[in-house]
Amino acid sequence: MCDLTSSNAVWGEYLKRKGYKKKPIVNDCNCYTIEDFCKDYPSGTYILGTGTHAVAVIDGNYYDFWQSGNELPIYYFEKESEC
Repeated sequence: MCDLTSSNAVWGEYLKRKGYKKKPIVNDCNCYTIEDFCKDYPSGTYILGTGTHAVAVIDGNYYDFWQSGNELPIYYFEKESEC
């Protein structure tokens, strides 16, 4: 793709090829955080994007190198059902 592996376009395309679908997060109040997402999605595996950062959420817990729970996600990737 002629870009760095850390670019949104590259890792996003990788996830799509692995069966993930990108979905927007509506955040009209500009206050919906990664921690809020974890509470709303207590099971499953997701990759959240803030526009400049990506965070893994697994079964209601986020995994990151720093405490990013107050960051505002703008989209997420969810694995498509194999049914």
